[in-house]
Amino acid sequence: MSLPLLATVGLSCAVAGGVAALSSLRRRDTRDDDAEYTRLAALQPTQPARHDPAALAACPEPVRRYFSHAIAPGAPLWRVAMIDMRGQFSLGTRERPGWRPMLARQILAAPHGFVWAVNIAGTPAISGSDSGRWTRFRLAGLLPVARQGGDADHRRSAFGRGIAEAAFWTPAALLPGPGIEWQAPDGDTARVCVTHDGLQQSVDLHLDELGCPRRVSFQRWSNANPAKRYQLQPFGGMLSDFREVEGQRLPFRVEAGNHWGTNAYFPFFKAEVMSIHFPRPAAASG
Repeated sequence: MSLPLLATVGLSCAVAGGVAALSSLRRRDTRDDDAEYTRLAALQPTQPARHDPAALAACPEPVRRYFSHAIAPGAPLWRVAMIDMRGQFSLGTRERPGWRPMLARQILAAPHGFVWAVNIAGTPAISGSDSGRWTRFRLAGLLPVARQGGDADHRRSAFGRGIAEAAFWTPAALLPGPGIEWQAPDGDTARVCVTHDGLQQSVDLHLDELGCPRRVSFQRWSNANPAKRYQLQPFGGMLSDFREVEGQRLPFRVEAGNHWGTNAYFPFFKAEVMSIHFPRPAAASG
């Protein structure tokens, strides 16, 4: 066999080996996603309690107003939700957003975690998942471009996201109880503070006169800043198109971004919810 032919064969083998290794990594990631979906889905109560507004009698008026809007009396208190969404995701800046279509599915089980599995169209396409334990994204379904997690910074940042989203997508999960306290900084703000597994996060819901949360904001632990340094910084967004799902009134349009309330605010995430359901423990799956 000639030297050029040997070189070609060697290169082909190396490429094939690299593709096989990347495919194996993707399969492991998929198994991790499935296992986390299963763990979180199992946290759904088998026989949920029913909402009793009288249990909130000691709460400040904005908190009672919020839950009056969010959960109908007697509604089952499902705490784990599955959310299918589409929309636009920006990989750029406010000046040059470079919007891309996205399609995603999320399981949300606050305060225990979430998995957001997404496909972002474009050239090349980007896919992967974000969770309380990892952030993993790939180009063209194969080449890793982001693999983070397993450290205190990522865990703290993800916890903030999970609690903020629970405040409007799974309100039953944040009813007052152990580790969950509500306050009213002013007459139109309901603030929840959640403490869980060594982490703590406060989230503000800005209400209209009926208790509908039109805006959400919180201080998030994030490195989305020019210095790429983790720090507390404002994050928030707008909520709209509220619809009732099994007695819970939830937003079907959400936009959010970093540096909420400042001149640097940019809503890089614009989602239109296609469906929300509360998976039953026996039937829930990723």
